[in-house]
Amino acid sequence: MTKLLPQNQIDAFKARAASIEHPMEMIIDVLRAIQDHHRWVPDEGVELAAEILGTSPLKVEEVATFYDKIYRQEVGQKVIHVCDSICCWTREAERIYAYLQECLGVAPGETTADGAFTLLPTCCLGACGEAPAMMIGLTTYGKLTEEKIERILAAERAGGGA
Repeated sequence: MTKLLPQNQIDAFKARAASIEHPMEMIIDVLRAIQDHHRWVPDEGVELAAEILGTSPLKVEEVATFYDKIYRQEVGQKVIHVCDSICCWTREAERIYAYLQECLGVAPGETTADGAFTLLPTCCLGACGEAPAMMIGLTTYGKLTEEKIERILAAERAGGGA
């Protein structure tokens, strides 16, 4: 399990969990650390988080599957979350989503053949004033057009953001 996190990080999480009254408040931090280190949270990661927090794997799984930004399946190097909230859909997000699928050659939930991108819907990005919006990594892109998407994807493929 140490391949999922460095041993010193596991030890630090265990020490913190032992020092607080409610270790489960750390669950997202632990899952995000595993995901940041491994790119997603495999079953072994759920077991590791349960061990660190002193709880059952089932309780960790319940949290891990609730949040759409905790990945329980392997994902590409970058995950594109496309907002499917009402604000985005009223501003042609459906067309933008279809264009992204065409550009990437994938359906929602799939990863590009080169492993660069995984395309996922998300319920809200909190960018209603910038609708339609998407997020890649921790960067939110708004007021999307087909031309803007092409520039963003090219910049992201080149290793940076737009």
